[in-house]
Amino acid sequence: MEASSNHHPRPVPAELAATVASLQSRARTELAELVAFRSVADEAQFPRSECEAAAGWVADALRAEGFEDVALLDTPDGTQSVYGYLPGPAGAPTVLLYAHYDVQPPLDEAAWLSPPFELTERDGRWYGRGAADCKGGVVLHLTALRALKEHGGVPVSVKMIVEGSEEQGTGGLERYATAHPELLAADSIVIGDAGNFRVGLPTATATLRGMTLVRVQVDTLGGNLHSGQFGGAAPDALAALIRMLDSLRAEDGSTTVTGLEAEAAASWEGMQYPEEDFRKDAKVLDGVELIGSGTVADRLWARPAVTVLGIDCPPVIGATPSVHAGARALISLRVPPGTDAAAATKLLGEHLKAAAPWGARVAVEQIGQGQAFRADTGSPAYTAMADAMRIAYPGQEMQISGMGGSIPLCNTLTALYPEAEILLIGLSEPEAQIHAVNESVSPEELERLSLAEALFLGNYAESKR
Repeated sequence: MEASSNHHPRPVPAELAATVASLQSRARTELAELVAFRSVADEAQFPRSECEAAAGWVADALRAEGFEDVALLDTPDGTQSVYGYLPGPAGAPTVLLYAHYDVQPPLDEAAWLSPPFELTERDGRWYGRGAADCKGGVVLHLTALRALKEHGGVPVSVKMIVEGSEEQGTGGLERYATAHPELLAADSIVIGDAGNFRVGLPTATATLRGMTLVRVQVDTLGGNLHSGQFGGAAPDALAALIRMLDSLRAEDGSTTVTGLEAEAAASWEGMQYPEEDFRKDAKVLDGVELIGSGTVADRLWARPAVTVLGIDCPPVIGATPSVHAGARALISLRVPPGTDAAAATKLLGEHLKAAAPWGARVAVEQIGQGQAFRADTGSPAYTAMADAMRIAYPGQEMQISGMGGSIPLCNTLTALYPEAEILLIGLSEPEAQIHAVNESVSPEELERLSLAEALFLGNYAESKR
């Protein structure tokens, strides 16, 4: 039920900070519960029940915090997103808080120093798949709201949406939101799926690269052949695939998809990423060169980047002396703002087919796609967040950076709600190693960002009076 007044006393920052600190034990407990769900949104790898259980946990958490209209939304890609609405004071603005509960697969579980689905504290960090990306974001939002409730209440109306297939790029929530445009309408949107430039440096993300994900199948023979009897004349599908993949990069490692060359000289204007810092963050081995040209920021945030994510072919152990009849690969192409992801998908497919040697048969299948995004950093929401960050991170000013990753929902929300102010923050700083083995989250960042979000909601409410 809405309050009768739109005025909420603003909590004293020091007292609010103390409350956030007192909530960290609960935050760790809840993050451990969330991490325990093996919520990879791919039934070929993990049971659907794991995602359903995680969605149920989020829905129960929202109900416990007084959210209304809590619902498990069955999205067109077969997954569930969780929605809830928390009414604020009469006349208060509405803020949409976003996170996702689905996670990347754990990769090589033997390479984890602790079980990937068991939150483990080590060297001052909490390790587990999804700890930073993005189950930590769910807990961040809950913590900020709980702290405000202990200091007079939440001063805005809040909508929470927690996606179930962000990592798959299958677009379920984007299509659902488009079909139900009133559902996520808000004055401001906080996407809790980005991260600080580094631990302790408050950062809002201004741009996201778009992405396309394709699977390419190469076939040359009716079946595998003995390499001694037929090798040298029989066309090898795996060799053909290797040539095709190599054609996607120039000698210096720059991405060279035919038709995307115009973007190859683009430059990033803004916060730079020193090469020595990047080498450390990326754990580049001594003596190994970085790829591409231009500044590191150019390469990460302003130019296309192709990555071969996987190849289906026989492993070394158990391989037979055969000429291969077929092979396939999964390829990701990231594109900067200003490049249409659908056009990039088409160009990538055309490039691969043109690069196929020996008349090899090539089939390209689009698996996922998302458009690039650019935020309005001059909006009142950014000012409100900058003021909040200044308090949550004493002595630090909020920085603006790009992010090489993709969050397809951002462009959907921009199209649906062009007047909404979109902010991107989160827990995925370099040490978090998201998408890799031994993903972790900094508990200090979780505490500081929970405080920053709580302060932001108060600042934003004041700015709209």
